[in-house]
Amino acid sequence: MQTLAQKFDVIAPENPGFGESDTPDWLDTIHDLAYFYLDLLSELNLRGVHLVGLSLGGWVAAELAVRSTARLASLTLAGAAGLYVDGVEQLDPFLRTDEQRLRGFFHDQSKADAIVAHALRPELEDIALKNRTTVAKLTWQPRSHDPHLAKWLHRIDVPTLLIWGDHDRMFPKKHATTYQRLIPGAKLVLIPQCGHVPQIEKPDAFVAAIEAFLGAHKAAA
Repeated sequence: MQTLAQKFDVIAPENPGFGESDTPDWLDTIHDLAYFYLDLLSELNLRGVHLVGLSLGGWVAAELAVRSTARLASLTLAGAAGLYVDGVEQLDPFLRTDEQRLRGFFHDQSKADAIVAHALRPELEDIALKNRTTVAKLTWQPRSHDPHLAKWLHRIDVPTLLIWGDHDRMFPKKHATTYQRLIPGAKLVLIPQCGHVPQIEKPDAFVAAIEAFLGAHKAAA
């Protein structure tokens, strides 16, 4: 985000129910977050937004975009949840310890070492538990997907970029190609030797993909 903020105005809200934010009574499904962010875009009177969503946030961004792209200039989904792809083996984060779950995000385990050391500190246990509780509430059943999302992805009518680690085990690259097939004109960038969190494991490649995509879109416009 710091790198992108050198060229763009970056707004990075914390999802309701995560971190130190309040857990609202109305938060029951991913759809609630999609509508919440549509309201936020309206409240801030933002237009021409380049919306970027990662993992769970990618699912939220896709749900938002199928409802309305009126305030969007483009959409970027990175390692996005949201789709069920038959026959694809995935890691289930709810069946893993905290360390196993974090390590499952990475292809390069040396990169995972620092994240594990940082994230599993005792003073962060309460926030981690809150995050896990909210994720479970939103994604437990059906597991990490909306069975109705796929049939509405054709409604996304803004330029769309998909960024995926080619060794993503949470949502393997078949999820990326499925999103690409269902979103008209979507472009896919696969980052080599990378797992589920390209923004952390391969930040330079991640930023370069976004900047190239937005630059090409600006030039075309």
